[in-house]
Amino acid sequence: MKDVEKLYETLKKIQEAKGYYFSKDRDRTFDLLEGLLVNRERYGYMGCPCRLLSGDRKRDQDIICPCVYREPDVKEFGSCYCNLYVS
Repeated sequence: MKDVEKLYETLKKIQEAKGYYFSKDRDRTFDLLEGLLVNRERYGYMGCPCRLLSGDRKRDQDIICPCVYREPDVKEFGSCYCNLYVS
């Protein structure tokens, strides 16, 4: 859990400065962050935990968190697909 908390604090600072915030559902947020850490361990990069990764970093470039879909999804729907980031 310590790694998840560290990732939470690190990303929170970086992303809030850009206008992106974590969901208020802390359990869900921590589950998603845990998924990012699992993907980093498994594939070597933090691919979005709500999408299927190929294991090829170049091929998965668009779904490395924060994915390229985050900005338009947050703008249109108020959150990214997995609900990690919200407006």
